[in-house]
Amino acid sequence: MPTFLLSHRAPTNRTGRSADAMVAWNAWFDSLGADLVDRGNPVVAARTLGNCGAGTALGGYTLVTADDLDAAVALARGCPFLRHDGGVEVGELTLLNRGARQLGDDPA
Repeated sequence: MPTFLLSHRAPTNRTGRSADAMVAWNAWFDSLGADLVDRGNPVVAARTLGNCGAGTALGGYTLVTADDLDAAVALARGCPFLRHDGGVEVGELTLLNRGARQLGDDPA
């Protein structure tokens, strides 16, 4: 089953993390069930290159499995940032790199 990266885009006017926010994030993670591969981590410092969307900043990431991109987007709809003018970028990952090996290295 494919793995998808959910890149959380936090509103730039976000003010800290509250207990209510942690409850919302944990409830969303719980709702993902077996599709949750990695809860990910919040970002504490970041810089951007190119156009990363006005009014948002990288907030963190989550990895999920889903049958296809539409199914991954359906999982992402519960992200708490969506209720607070944030966003989620969803992308299907391909297994191209493992660790520090160069592209195309034989994993054997």
